[in-house]
Amino acid sequence: MTLRNDIAALIEGDVSDDASTLAKYSRDKSIFERKPALVVSPKHADDVSAVVRYVHEARARGENISIAPRSAGTDMTGGPLSDSIVLEFTTYMNHIEHVSNDPDAPETGYAIAEPGVYYRDFEKATRAKIGKIIPSYPASREICALGGMVGNNSGGELTLRYGQTARYVRELEVVLSDGSRTTFAPLRMNELATKESEQNFEGEIYRKVHALVRDNEDEIEAARPSVSKNSAGYSLWNIWHKDHDMFDLTQLITGSQGTLAIVTSATLGLITPKNGRAMLVIFLSELDALPEIVKRVLEHKPESFESYDDQTFRLAIRFLPQIVGHFGVWGMVKLAFAFIPEMWIALMGGVPKLILMAEFAEETLDEARKKAREAREALADLPVRTKLVKSKTAAAKYWTIRRESFNLLRKNLRGLYAAPFIDDLVVHPNDYPEFLPELERILEQYSLVYTIAGHIGDADFHIIPLMDLSQPASRKAVTELEDKVYRLVAKYKGSITGEHNDGIVRTPYLPLMFSPRMIELFAEVKKIFDPLNILNPGKKVGGTLEDIERSMLTHM
Repeated sequence: MTLRNDIAALIEGDVSDDASTLAKYSRDKSIFERKPALVVSPKHADDVSAVVRYVHEARARGENISIAPRSAGTDMTGGPLSDSIVLEFTTYMNHIEHVSNDPDAPETGYAIAEPGVYYRDFEKATRAKIGKIIPSYPASREICALGGMVGNNSGGELTLRYGQTARYVRELEVVLSDGSRTTFAPLRMNELATKESEQNFEGEIYRKVHALVRDNEDEIEAARPSVSKNSAGYSLWNIWHKDHDMFDLTQLITGSQGTLAIVTSATLGLITPKNGRAMLVIFLSELDALPEIVKRVLEHKPESFESYDDQTFRLAIRFLPQIVGHFGVWGMVKLAFAFIPEMWIALMGGVPKLILMAEFAEETLDEARKKAREAREALADLPVRTKLVKSKTAAAKYWTIRRESFNLLRKNLRGLYAAPFIDDLVVHPNDYPEFLPELERILEQYSLVYTIAGHIGDADFHIIPLMDLSQPASRKAVTELEDKVYRLVAKYKGSITGEHNDGIVRTPYLPLMFSPRMIELFAEVKKIFDPLNILNPGKKVGGTLEDIERSMLTHM
């Protein structure tokens, strides 16, 4: 009660320690559970600063206390879970502060928003005001919030063309680990020198981080992931851009899961989406042709290139009412009728092994359809079936299955839990012929039902096993499979997480992907920003296999 009363006296927001609130914030969408001691809902950045300052002072006195920032709780890694204080933003810090076009580049714009803004509300507002979006939204676009997108360096179906969230972060207002507030933005080297001259905690951070990246330049550059996307580790390779005379700490904070600073406002760049869209759907009965299919389709530059497997397809047909039910009465009717061909396929037993969706987006519908036809023609000599999708409703059914696949599993399969722990593997598309058979051989060692969906154009695979984690054998399989699969990814110089981040589930496996020296540098960066280790400890740095085992769910 003392902790609750102490913090309640410092802030205008809410402080809760009742059983139902603590239970709600004990979970995210991962396989973990940690019960916090307290949940704090700040009303503004001054509240955040007051809480951090209190925790900093308590930690300095030797108290075991820390903070985990949390937005919508859709994280699949245990990233926002804590057994101390959860600082949640969706209750109050959910305002869009500004939306505007860029005066010098009318095709782009920017918005300023707090971390608790749901992406669905953000996109609705930016589209309504200036017709633009941030294109790095994840598959959880209807339920995720901006704080998580920045914290995880999220990507999704449009990343193939537009890149991850870090590309769109322009400025970040943050609270540092001593409770002080500042704004990180790209700096010219003369501006960096001015910052380094300041005799405060912020100046110390700039001096030490600059020295670290300068003194370890070759090691850091060698560690830069060569795959299309990555959110593992701290992106030290993206801070110092010598060719452009720029030093940018926003690129370090983005993807850091609240372990270095707490974001209270973000300025995000926006793009104008293309109006003309056409989809090519590709049905594979065998996977042998997959590398060549991906290569040929990518030559025609789709905006997105997604996939899901036969198990996901069957689940979609089985749970069709749940899928279409949130589209409204008329939308539900149209979508249900659109699924009739797929239901017939399922009944006749002709479900393909893998379904690929290549969507082409151009200024006009004719241009998009032309690209889709050309991509289809490029596959004519391969053993695949293809389909040009001619309506938005028909395209919507494929997108709905792809976007809702994880929720389908999580909500509808009794006795089994959708367990994301090898859910975000990224390799090079050219390695498909060797990587995929090896991956399949590993998975075959375990009696698992699993689904595969993902961003096939980026070679980013989301593998979701269905497990009963109350069984000791299933819990043992989690750590065994992680070790085997992540060693395989490292063998092909991939990333163990392209967009979901490290959290509890992957932090112990970062040494499989990065050199011992890089692991040391990650720890040094953490210490520079957070010397008392109060900001989301055990994520990105310092996490152990014991953390995984002690926090893993044992019940549904």
